[in-house]
Order: sequence, then structure tokens, then C-alpha cells
Amino acid sequence: QVHLVESGGGLVQAGGSLRLSCAASGRDVNMYTLGWFRQAPGKGREFVATISWNGGTTYYGDSVKGRFTISRDRAKNTVALQMNSLKSEDTAVYYCASSIRSTSRAEATYDYWGQGTQVTVSS
Repeated sequence: QVHLVESGGGLVQAGGSLRLSCAASGRDVNMYTLGWFRQAPGKGREFVATISWNGGTTYYGDSVKGRFTISRDRAKNTVALQMNSLKSEDTAVYYCASSIRSTSRAEATYDYWGQGTQVTVSS
């Protein structure tokens, strides 16, 4: 069982930055892939970024590549998502997720999910 709690969401103007954080707890959580997904109103959940258990491998969704950076602190059991050059289309609820499998963009491969944090970008 892995418990995930996101924080850091809020309201920001277009072009601004936000940093999301996710605190992970549970047995062997440092061995889990951690990822971020988002869901905008009326849309399905979208892959944002993922990072391997040791931080050595990262993948990004095409819509955020070059603007967002995922990182993890294994000592603190946290994963962060630094979001720069935010656009109105980045407005969504952002979810942290964990997977015992290797890094993947597929939502179905993630076993545990946080409750989400709202990010709103005003244009």
C-alpha cells in the first residue's frame, strides 16, 4: 500500500511558474516509479511526466516537454513537478501516482493515486 499526498497547486497567471510536490509513504516506496497525470474539466486523464525509482529515467508528455521538470528526493520520499511557462491549457487537477513497474506513460500501469491538486492558469 502506498499513500500519496499532493500539494502546491493554486492560481497563477499565464507565463508563470508553480511547483507541485507529492509526499509518498508506504513500504518500499523508494522502489516505485512515480508519475504525474492531469485531468482538465470534461476531459480524460492525461499523462504529464514520470520518473524511475532511482531518478535515472524520465519521460514527459508532448504538451509539457521543455516546460515541466520532474524530480524526486529519495531521502524524503517526495516527487516534484516544476512547471514553467504555464499556459491556460495547463489548467487541470494534477494527480501523483505510483507504480511498481518500470516507467510508463500508461495510466493503467499505475496502482496508487493521490487525491489531486488543482492548478488554474489565468490568461
